[in-house]
Amino acid sequence: MKLSDPTRAEVRALVRLAVPLALANAGQSLMGVVDAAVVGRAGAAQLAGVGLGSLLFFAVSVLGMGTMMGLDPLVSQALGAGDGTRARHFLWQGAWLSLLIGVLLAIPLGFVPLALGPLGIAPEVASQASGHLLARLPSLPALLFFFAARSYLQGSNAPRAVVLSAVMANVVNLLLDLLLVFGGASLPAVAGVLRAIPPLGAVGSGIATAVATWLQAVFVAWAAGRVPVPGRWVRRPVPREMRLAVKVGAPVGLHMAAEVGLFAMVGILAGRLGAVPMAAHQVAIALASFSFNAAVGIGNAGSVRVGWAVGSRDTPGARRAGMVAFGTGAALMSAWGLAFLLFPGLFARLMSSDPAVVAATTPLLLVAGLFQVSDGIQAVGAGVLRGAGDTRFTLWANLVGHWALGMPAALGLGIALGWGVTGL
Repeated sequence: MKLSDPTRAEVRALVRLAVPLALANAGQSLMGVVDAAVVGRAGAAQLAGVGLGSLLFFAVSVLGMGTMMGLDPLVSQALGAGDGTRARHFLWQGAWLSLLIGVLLAIPLGFVPLALGPLGIAPEVASQASGHLLARLPSLPALLFFFAARSYLQGSNAPRAVVLSAVMANVVNLLLDLLLVFGGASLPAVAGVLRAIPPLGAVGSGIATAVATWLQAVFVAWAAGRVPVPGRWVRRPVPREMRLAVKVGAPVGLHMAAEVGLFAMVGILAGRLGAVPMAAHQVAIALASFSFNAAVGIGNAGSVRVGWAVGSRDTPGARRAGMVAFGTGAALMSAWGLAFLLFPGLFARLMSSDPAVVAATTPLLLVAGLFQVSDGIQAVGAGVLRGAGDTRFTLWANLVGHWALGMPAALGLGIALGWGVTGL
């Protein structure tokens, strides 16, 4: 089928924006993959602890991350209308919101470790998970600000800075992971005091990720400040504008929390089955999240393209941008699904040297391969609707899909029928 000239132009524009955003999102998830790959060499209990700690961290923090994504349509529609000053104004309101929401979410997260024992998590896994989670808590405001700055930079057609921040964060995270997880005893004498650092396991991985997150936030703040904007904008908190951002973003946060919350609950159930099933679950989730973020990148690009068109009152352009994003996302996630289905053992061996973990992970990656296309399409759809300012429909769709259907299926297959972690 031959594409029309406007559609071809839209494909090119979407790809130019989506590729760096997909790379940036993949880079964000890559820190979790690297954490799992490094800690996986330290043992199944440490790997399971990182997996459970990360799941619990994101199950709560994703509410704030989604709320910050409410800035996407506000920024892109302002820029589509030619009002760069208002877009910068929303960036500052996002900075204040990230601090406020970050502190509010950190308080309940700090008490989560107390519940792991009563939930039946093995003591060695609960100890590692608690340490990892608490080590990451101070980075929560920085993580939320990154999403606010990303909304501004992608809306300003400056996604390169977001990619560079992800590269920098991953390099720092890898180096600190290697040092803090295994300790510095094996370093040469020239390393000095670093040789005295003891092996910290999952706790060291949490510290590494927290430091990398703060550096990433500082970098995107610097990059956003370099975007030229005429006029003056408000730097102080404006409650009315912050409420507007929350009104748009809260359904996104609840939608993402519903999705991640289900996976966190499944992670807890997997943890009750032992360290090896939990470790396998962590490997599969890390890889599936890595591929999923490519679809999120296309969804973000579609959100920007639709938002620009809505801001400039171009309804046919908004519809065209949305449909092109859907097609591109489906094609990309089909390729990822095929890779998981054809090479599950290869992916598993890349993540763990434990034969038991590899054996338990392989069937999980086959399951992950089956849901790549549908998962990718819903991510793109959420971005497209977000660009148009509709954030409520995806919330209800996810509540029905994940909790009314998904959770009973997980309990039925994994627990009642005894299929274990594969059933979950």
